[in-house]
Amino acid sequence: MSNIARVQQLAQTVRENVSRVIVGKTDVIDLLLVALFCEGHALLEDVPGIGKTTMAKALARSLGCSFQRIQFTPDLLPSDITGVSVFNQKTGEFEYRPGPVMAQIVLADEINRAGPRTQSALLEAMEERQVTVDGVTRPLPRPFLVLATQNPVELEGTFPLPEAQVDRFLLKLAIGYPEREEERQILHRFQTENPLDYLQPVASAEEIQQAGELCRRVYVHPALEDYILDLVRASRTDPAIALGASPRGSLALYRTSQALAAIRGRDYVIPDDIKWLAIPVLAHRLILSPDARLRGQSAQEILSEVIERVPVPVEEIWQEAASQ
Repeated sequence: MSNIARVQQLAQTVRENVSRVIVGKTDVIDLLLVALFCEGHALLEDVPGIGKTTMAKALARSLGCSFQRIQFTPDLLPSDITGVSVFNQKTGEFEYRPGPVMAQIVLADEINRAGPRTQSALLEAMEERQVTVDGVTRPLPRPFLVLATQNPVELEGTFPLPEAQVDRFLLKLAIGYPEREEERQILHRFQTENPLDYLQPVASAEEIQQAGELCRRVYVHPALEDYILDLVRASRTDPAIALGASPRGSLALYRTSQALAAIRGRDYVIPDDIKWLAIPVLAHRLILSPDARLRGQSAQEILSEVIERVPVPVEEIWQEAASQ
């Protein structure tokens, strides 16, 4: 079996396992797998009851990784996340008691309910894969993935995430309402028991890390590198966007397109990979102009217009990758 076939098979195994709980939403599952293989972080933003927490739990239980859930509340302290040093009277020394962030998969539930100081406790962990407590820096386990959820419609008792923290998320996703027949399947599936209780791991931490390394070997044609750069630069010059995507955004689009190509069984990227990922990777990194906000435009709408304007590389150029 080729390296790319191994990645595709691993993704298919995890996808099928998560689908034992989640009905439909294979696109969202694939995006979470992209984040996992890239060792990025994902922000799930949608209305209550749509299945954000269940989705995150189903993915975590499908992986042979340590898992912790943090329920964010206004009185949550930074030490409740990173851990704390406690004095041991028997030894006469301070001992570090790890916080829930010292896990491989961390579910930050309703992250916008905690204050800015507590939210910032995740910044170092998300970007540098380490935490510093009482001047001592401790590395986090690998792989490390933060799955955060938030409610976009409830404003009372919430604290909007600062731009610096939103930019740390590799992807921002919305699950969306199920189709009518999918919702019927949900009624039947959860009628007598919760299938989440019986979900077993189907992938190990070592397999996930190996898949991530293989994804980084996926070929990206120079013409498609130009396409990524053109998309990002177009976001910086659009009059409706006050602040466009940063180089972190272009790197994120590059790496996620490699992972998506591998998940779909290819060792090369095509333009459709980049176009499909552009909104979940870039939209949350944009700051709209005052005029665009007054008109009620969303970042997703404006970015869609940008994507339509940027020329796509002609097929004859990028298909050279398929023959290599």
